[in-house]
Amino acid sequence: MRFPLTADRKPLTNPESRVLMSSPQPPAPGTQPVTHHRWEDIPRERVNDLLERRLITGERMMLTHVYLKKGCVVPKHSHHNEQLTYILEGALRFWIGEDQLETLVVRAGEVLHIPGNVPHKAEALEDTLDVDVFSPPRQDWLDKSDAYLREK
Repeated sequence: MRFPLTADRKPLTNPESRVLMSSPQPPAPGTQPVTHHRWEDIPRERVNDLLERRLITGERMMLTHVYLKKGCVVPKHSHHNEQLTYILEGALRFWIGEDQLETLVVRAGEVLHIPGNVPHKAEALEDTLDVDVFSPPRQDWLDKSDAYLREK
């Protein structure tokens, strides 16, 4: 029986998040190794008093858990990244467009697709856990230059 290998070519014996290689050969240039993550192993980043998040980033996409307390407002913003928001728990009210005239509530079990460059704002109507997927990854989230979220 062959065991998966970590990036440093040791057998995988620890169940923590780590890089896996499916063969003993290193990945070809320009390719990324397979990775495995557990949400509970990823520390929450406190963005402000009402918002925390966990990030998993690949080469061309980002998967996030966003934890919003009731009343948390994500101010109007836009980004070139395409976004999918899947509500696992709670509900978010969205305002869409430059004039914010279009509103909708997205509840647990529902998904909202926001194309790149579409202005949007959100408010947590109750404590909410949402899964956001971005393509490409949000560089401002990675380098913490997302001041619009960090302001009080």
